[in-house]
Amino acid sequence: MSMRRLSPLACCAALLAGGSEAAAHKVPKIPEPAAYKGDTTIWQPAKPADDRPRGDWWREYKDPTLDDLVSRLDKANPDLAAALGHFEEATAYAAQARSGYFPTVSAAAASTRNRQSLGYKSIMHHSQPDYYDDNVAGLIANYEVDLWGRVRNQVAAGEAGAQAAAAELESVHLSLRVQLVNDYLMLRMLDAQSKLMQGELAAYGKALQLTQNRFKGGIDSRLAVSRAPVQLETAQAKYADIAGNRALSEHAIAPLVGESASSFSIAPAVVDIQVPSIPVGVPATLLQRRPDIAAAERHLAEANAQVGVAKSVFYPAVNLMAAAGYQSTQRGAWLTAPNLFWSIGPAALLTIFDGGRRQAEVDQAQAAFAVAGARYRSTVLTAFQEVEDNLSLLSNLTDESRALNDAVSDTQRTLDIAMNRYREGIASYLEVVTAQAAAEQVQLDALNVRRRRLTASVNLIRALGGGWSRDGTQASANAGSGPVQAANSLNNNKKQD
Repeated sequence: MSMRRLSPLACCAALLAGGSEAAAHKVPKIPEPAAYKGDTTIWQPAKPADDRPRGDWWREYKDPTLDDLVSRLDKANPDLAAALGHFEEATAYAAQARSGYFPTVSAAAASTRNRQSLGYKSIMHHSQPDYYDDNVAGLIANYEVDLWGRVRNQVAAGEAGAQAAAAELESVHLSLRVQLVNDYLMLRMLDAQSKLMQGELAAYGKALQLTQNRFKGGIDSRLAVSRAPVQLETAQAKYADIAGNRALSEHAIAPLVGESASSFSIAPAVVDIQVPSIPVGVPATLLQRRPDIAAAERHLAEANAQVGVAKSVFYPAVNLMAAAGYQSTQRGAWLTAPNLFWSIGPAALLTIFDGGRRQAEVDQAQAAFAVAGARYRSTVLTAFQEVEDNLSLLSNLTDESRALNDAVSDTQRTLDIAMNRYREGIASYLEVVTAQAAAEQVQLDALNVRRRRLTASVNLIRALGGGWSRDGTQASANAGSGPVQAANSLNNNKKQD
């Protein structure tokens, strides 16, 4: 082969070894505290990792009904299905971008009837007929030489976008589970309040009967008789309010598990749900665990690659093109060796003037990159705040819960003393009323603080990025090993259903 023929091939090889206009991706540095400020003495230390499964964290609340509801959410929640569709869309786009690494091969065929220009014919002195057929069939190949990294940056942007969509899927999954668990815990606390009010109603009913009997016996005054029904009626109003709130909590759970609120129900039950011990780890691990942080960082990488794509249009687009096939003016014996043709060679296209469009596209891409960087920093700072908020809340609510539990015992003891004094005629019914109201309110407050502690524990788990592995290796066999694996698991559930 001559040097003349080798030179175009050498040029093509040199073109294939092009560079990239995208800057190396760097994650913005954000100051990380060495430890959380909130009181962590009641929590366990942990060393989580991003590639570990999130785990079935809701099982820490040890409630079979809750486990079943979460399973139903995973299979039937429409918002989760939409997030899965978005992930699949982003994955398909990444595959579309990767196709740019390969040549495009097309098959073409045409059969036309043509009239030759008489002027052209007279100039060229051709003896060709005025009318003739043109039959063509062949293959056309086109390959873009990625000299300036346009294709590579498009692939990098597509893959980063797919990874961001996977992390967003995990974030949606976590948020929906957190919402379900919080709604369920609220419902069970309302069941506990309802059970408490049922006991109070029975006690107030007996107190009313006792007061009426004492009044008939001339022991009590009409004032005591008038006070007793007020307590009973007030308790009945509270009981109705609790029932209404429970219905709303039940209705809120229905769409989360993909069911209509009109046909969905959960049987009332008083369940002793305890606050689990949550390993909080250290602040640096938060950046590895939270899917929303991972999504923000991947969007930042995607925006960085898009800057490279935008800058590459300032340089010529170089393509290698080849065509081969058959061409003939006769339809008979068309696909024969004498009619064979081929063409091969590079082509370049450079835009000289576009009225500033390319520069505007670069400016737009750089602005999008700046926005993605700011959102990443905001997401990280918000994550630290959410952990601190819930750590502090849990610590303070734990102290409040201890004090209220002591108050429950004290007010119940006071109520027993007041009732005994009333039966013996030593105290008036006003003393009983006061003791009953105090005991009821303290018990309701204790249940409310218990609910808030459970809610804060769920929100802390969410703030930490989900579940954790107690043995440091595997949290759950069906939890997958990351956002993409979780997406595949969800997709399999969708196909099975």
